[in-house]
Amino acid sequence: MAEILSPIPGTFYRKPNPDAAPFVEVGSKVDEDTTVCLVEVMKTFNEIKAGYKGSIVAIKVDNEQFVNPGDVLFIVE
Repeated sequence: MAEILSPIPGTFYRKPNPDAAPFVEVGSKVDEDTTVCLVEVMKTFNEIKAGYKGSIVAIKVDNEQFVNPGDVLFIVE
């Protein structure tokens, strides 16, 4: 198991825009370069990559929730 952590403080977004599907769901297969979410800081949207190869087994924060550096966003197995 591996944790995908927030590298920066900001607002967590599961989707690229309000009308789009989430980047990943529980069960989604990811690799190191898969974008799993966005963290927005001062109107700048930062893509967060999985950094691991595996499957998403848990999503630990809610959409539009504020996150701090080091907060666990996803669990990958």
